[in-house]
Amino acid sequence: MQASEAEKPRIVILISGNGSNMQAIAEAVHNKEIDAEIAGIISNRPLAEGLTKAQAMGLHTDIIDHTLYASRDEFDHALIRMIEDLKPDLVVLAGFMRILTADFTRYFEGNLLNIHPSLLPKYQGLNTHQRALDAGDSEHGVTVHFVTEELDGGPNAIQAILPILDIDNAKALQQRIQVQEHIIYPIAVKWFCEGRLSMEGQHAFLDGQELPASGVQLRS
Repeated sequence: MQASEAEKPRIVILISGNGSNMQAIAEAVHNKEIDAEIAGIISNRPLAEGLTKAQAMGLHTDIIDHTLYASRDEFDHALIRMIEDLKPDLVVLAGFMRILTADFTRYFEGNLLNIHPSLLPKYQGLNTHQRALDAGDSEHGVTVHFVTEELDGGPNAIQAILPILDIDNAKALQQRIQVQEHIIYPIAVKWFCEGRLSMEGQHAFLDGQELPASGVQLRS
């Protein structure tokens, strides 16, 4: 028997830009591929394109402009309060371009997912596509992982892996990777909302089984 709307897991999505991963997740919820409710979309940038997309989908949106706060700690504590007002079961970082404090990540630990455009633990941080090309890698990809205090360092849930083509440059690689982002992020959110994906200690589990360090891997 399907849960009532009030009993569905509640998802809050944090964005800073165009919100393409937010849109992919919200569409999966709308299409009932994910049995959950989008409680709200929060952006730290008032003019983020993703806010317009979210409003067009009828989703609740909030803005918390990081430039109005004196410190990273002050911003993060205000953000925690804003998120808590929406009573989430899961917080999703979808292109949220802020390095979060340890207080924030500890507060939501185990209920906080991020997507990163590399095969973590490779290429934490920025410019991942060019770094993969410069290293002469034969494969590249994207990872959904739980968030911990270590930047891009929490346990992996799922990765999509692509071959690097001779004709690839950073832009072409980014475009191919983004297609995979929109596939695997809704999968990870679905698993979490179904109670199948969890974090215990520093390890990710799916259906009660500890995942390998890579997480589940999908190859294209």
